[in-house]
Amino acid sequence: MLEGRYRVGPVLARGGMSTVYRGTDARLERPVAIKVMAPRFAADPLFLQRFEREARAAARLHHPGIVAVHDQGVDSSPTGDSVFLVMELVDGGTLRDLLRQRGPLPVSLALSVADMVLSALAAAHWEGLVHRDIKPENVLIGPGGVVKVADFGLVRAVAEASSSTGDVILGTVAYLSPEQVATGAADARSDVYATGVMLFEMLTGAPPYTGETALSVAYHHVNDDMPAPSTAGAAVPAPLDDLIVRATRRDPDARPPDAAAFLRELQSVRTDLGIGRVPVPVPAVPAELTGATMARAPESGPQVTRTMARTEIAAGAPVSQRDPYLRERARNRRAFIAWMVIVLMLASAVGVGAWWLGSGRWTVVPNLMGLQREAVAGALSSADLKADLTDDHSDTVPGDTVVRSDPAPGQRALRGSDITVVISLGHPVVPDLAVGSTPEEAQRAVQQADLSPRLDPDAAKFDDTVPAGAVIGLQPPSGAMLTVGAPVTVVLSKGPAPTTVPDVRGLPQAAAVSALARAGLIAQVQRQFDDQIAGGHAIGTDPKAGTGAARGTNVILLVSTASVVPPVVGLSVAQARQVLADAGLNSTVSQSLGGFGFLGGFSDRVISQSPEAGHPVRPGATVALSTL
Repeated sequence: MLEGRYRVGPVLARGGMSTVYRGTDARLERPVAIKVMAPRFAADPLFLQRFEREARAAARLHHPGIVAVHDQGVDSSPTGDSVFLVMELVDGGTLRDLLRQRGPLPVSLALSVADMVLSALAAAHWEGLVHRDIKPENVLIGPGGVVKVADFGLVRAVAEASSSTGDVILGTVAYLSPEQVATGAADARSDVYATGVMLFEMLTGAPPYTGETALSVAYHHVNDDMPAPSTAGAAVPAPLDDLIVRATRRDPDARPPDAAAFLRELQSVRTDLGIGRVPVPVPAVPAELTGATMARAPESGPQVTRTMARTEIAAGAPVSQRDPYLRERARNRRAFIAWMVIVLMLASAVGVGAWWLGSGRWTVVPNLMGLQREAVAGALSSADLKADLTDDHSDTVPGDTVVRSDPAPGQRALRGSDITVVISLGHPVVPDLAVGSTPEEAQRAVQQADLSPRLDPDAAKFDDTVPAGAVIGLQPPSGAMLTVGAPVTVVLSKGPAPTTVPDVRGLPQAAAVSALARAGLIAQVQRQFDDQIAGGHAIGTDPKAGTGAARGTNVILLVSTASVVPPVVGLSVAQARQVLADAGLNSTVSQSLGGFGFLGGFSDRVISQSPEAGHPVRPGATVALSTL
């Protein structure tokens, strides 16, 4: 018993990092899967911290294609601590089991599996989570062919643990992206690469690179371009071949940017090639057949058909001649027979008419459940009925297969009438939606996909290009495969993100306007005097620098009208007055020494000025000049 709540049952799977057990949540009385990490991890504080963080992140993921995380913890006992994760129990097997039993998969089946894997990854990538360890062992196939991805975040926790070993790498290196091998870094494009490798293996029966050591396989990932599946002898259509090659490029920028983009391209290829979805088989579980018995009904005795003897009737004496009485009797008998024939014919006609008016016009609706779309018309025609086909999404019935009929199988219907037959479209898919659509358009599109639109103000995001109130996208993203009626959040724009008013004080007007524009703000110039700022330079803004403002907002830019006193010391009085006048300033002249003629021309020179040169003053201000 872990933490007094989880009863541990038989082993389901065992690996180098953990062991998975079938268990029971004693509090809720429900079956669960319990992943117990290897003992070496329990003593690593860094791993425990990362493990808890990644478990919390994985628990926030809600998608039908992701194994749900219910709980995590550390159970202490005298024999040591046990780090464990409690997950949804998926009865069935893994994609590895399916490949082991069937070998290469048909293209339609491989794409059906990839669709559901990418749909799950798309939801995770939207939330900013990366799996980092996509491989057949982490793809579970449950009852009804439901495909689920397991172990989100576990590899990241292990990778940062001080006790990580080469064994862990050896188990997953066949699907690691070049950047994971080279630097350990991983993003959504790393999951795209691993899914492409897994799709290669589904189509060919083996991964693209094999080797005696993990190092040799890793070398190929980093240094070689992955071959196309068709080069391994698989009958793969060229467009699918090309897409898989592009998804596994060594350069991450050359791949689809995330799982949602990969899924959209894969679905486009599927549509162009006319490849429909098929049910995913649950891997077979070997069963012991010894001791099996068959119940047999007791045989009955022979039933012989017997021939019964006919009673012989003795012939009377021959009549040599017939008297008149006998002749009249014979005529009456013939007339009676004729009338009886007529009566019987009329009765027969009335009976046929009554049958037609009663039950003859009706037929029984055949059982169409499980038939493919193209087989429906023939099945109804044999019952003298016609098909009225309509489509609907279904979580349980594969695409292009009959979901139900109206009237239902076994009920009566008039011959020649139309029977409404609902054909499955498979799981609903989040629709494509143009960025900038209205909320009403988005909700209509989601409803038409048999999903439930949801407007969540907390999900709104800032966007520099999409106007406030318009649609940025959907969550889960377009192309994600969901269950009928699943919620889809319509993500609205809050408009451009707020910006901060920059400090432009002292900048020339043009530079201040440019600085505001770079911050997404529009300058409206107003002029006023400031004795600290030169004319034509910015005094400040309203709102003030450092204040938050929405992009596109008008900001008042205050520009100084001050005139700067020019230097005139050393000039003649006439020259000085002209320079000041050109600057829009007045002047007065005073003699410091009363004017000494012996100084000659020097007595007409300006020896000082007030205010001094460079000082800002109001336009038209007076500058006092002094001469000898």
